[in-house]
Amino acid sequence: MVVGKIQQAKDLATTEFLIDKVVFGTKTKKLLFINISESRFLAYSKATVKTGVDLGNLRPEDITIKGEMISLKLPPIEVVNFSYPPASFHEDSLISDTKAFLNTIKVRDQEEFFRLAELDIRSNLQYMGIVKTSQQHTRKMFEMLLKSLGYREIYIAFKSDELIIPQVNLLVDQDQIVSP
Repeated sequence: MVVGKIQQAKDLATTEFLIDKVVFGTKTKKLLFINISESRFLAYSKATVKTGVDLGNLRPEDITIKGEMISLKLPPIEVVNFSYPPASFHEDSLISDTKAFLNTIKVRDQEEFFRLAELDIRSNLQYMGIVKTSQQHTRKMFEMLLKSLGYREIYIAFKSDELIIPQVNLLVDQDQIVSP
C-alpha cells in the first residue's frame, strides 16, 4: 500500500534552482591573418532547473517496513524541468560593441552565443551541488510525509549520487510540424 501511494506521485519535483549565466561572445574580422576589427557581445541570462525523483521507478523491495520503522531506497535525483527563456536575456550595452568596423554581430550570432551558454549550463549541472541539495529537500519532504503516517524511525537513501539529465532532441520531425 505504501509503495502504491508513493508511486502515484510519479515525478516528484522537490527543488528549484535559478542559475545566473553571463553570455559573452566575440566576432573577429581578419584580413590576411591580421585582426582588423572585433565585435563583442555581453548579456546576462537566467536558467531555471527543477529537480526531483521519478517515483515510478520505486519497487516494493526498495521499501522496508518493520512496525514504526520505514526504510526507503529512492531513485537518483533527476532534472524534471529545464527552462532557459529568452525573456531572461538582457544585453549589457556598456560592454557590448556589436557594430565594429566591417563586422556586425547579428541576431543569428547572438542566438548561437545563447545556445552555447545553454549547453554549458547543461554540461555543468552535475558540478553545481544540485544533487546534494535536492537529496536534502527530498529527505525532508519524505520525513514529514512519513511522520504524518505514523512512522517514528525513518531511513532514506538514494540508489545513486549521480544527476540524471534527460537528453534533448534538437532534430525536428517535419511530419509533426503543424502550420496555422
